[in-house]
Amino acid sequence: MPRSTRRRPALVHPAVEEIDLYDVLHALSDPTRMTIVRVLRSEPERACGTFPVDVAPSTLSHHFKVLRESGVISQREEANRRFSALRTVELERRFPGLLDTVLAALARNEPGGEFGEQSGDEPGAEPAWHG
Repeated sequence: MPRSTRRRPALVHPAVEEIDLYDVLHALSDPTRMTIVRVLRSEPERACGTFPVDVAPSTLSHHFKVLRESGVISQREEANRRFSALRTVELERRFPGLLDTVLAALARNEPGGEFGEQSGDEPGAEPAWHG
């Protein structure tokens, strides 16, 4: 049977000035999407099916769509693969420090993280902020 000649819909990427803070925060509120963001923070670009997440391919596609349409990532197609990259420069220009702050807060809240070890905290003292 011949392959379909239908093309996939064009990928939607908002312009920098259209990136909305609420959409970005929503996109960053999911653990799977944060895993994607953390991986992309350390790698400039990665093929979509190669992320260390345990979700169905259709669910992963949904997570990429949320990240892309919120302006957090960009995607490009090459043959039958889709590659993702973090829009670090654009996000920093639109919301300075946001991505670093969210990633740092996530690291502090993970088991074994540095939660409560910020300057000014007494060793063993209750942290000032609870996530």
